[in-house]
Amino acid sequence: MDENVTPGRKGNLTGSARKLKDNAADWHNFILKWERLNDEGSAHATKIVNLVLSKESAKETTLLPGADQSDTGLSVADTTSSVPPSRTELFTDLEEECTKLQEIVEKMAHIVSKMEKIVSSEKGICDLETFQFGAKGRDCPLFLTWSTSQFVDVSSRLFGCYRQELALKQLILRQLAHTSDPQLSMVYLSAWLYQPYIDDQTKLLLEGLLLETGHRT
Repeated sequence: MDENVTPGRKGNLTGSARKLKDNAADWHNFILKWERLNDEGSAHATKIVNLVLSKESAKETTLLPGADQSDTGLSVADTTSSVPPSRTELFTDLEEECTKLQEIVEKMAHIVSKMEKIVSSEKGICDLETFQFGAKGRDCPLFLTWSTSQFVDVSSRLFGCYRQELALKQLILRQLAHTSDPQLSMVYLSAWLYQPYIDDQTKLLLEGLLLETGHRT
């Protein structure tokens, strides 16, 4: 990521400008970490579904309805085996995968808590500017065109998206191992992988933030 000074400013950034630029870099890094965790979690969630359906029928080959293995990777494994795993083995493996998925969700929750701190810090910067310059804020923007309140707005919207997505993932974590309906399992897996609360608008918000602070040119 480019750490050069923002166009129109000379020397190293300090004060509020430095903090806002650092926050933008943090947003980028947090979202990259989130995406990696999402991919890892999707793999573990799929294994959980495989194991749950294996408990129902260890001799059947089951594919979730509507799933295209080549397109989504959300297929349930072929459970046909000459030596079916014992129920004890299945429960042990299921518990292990559930623990791994729980650890991933906990890491995601930690990321969201850090996102919330960014919002809080930027609200503090905005309050300080109101105290220093009045309700209209500073005359010249710290970077290109955004006012400080726009940074607060964008960070708040990003935080809201990831907070909702975290709540969805926590729901999936609670329900997935107790769902033996393949269709419902497919809904959970798709919701985990495709993240309905994180859409193209969310990505545009991040890109705009990076452009404004000089991390993108």
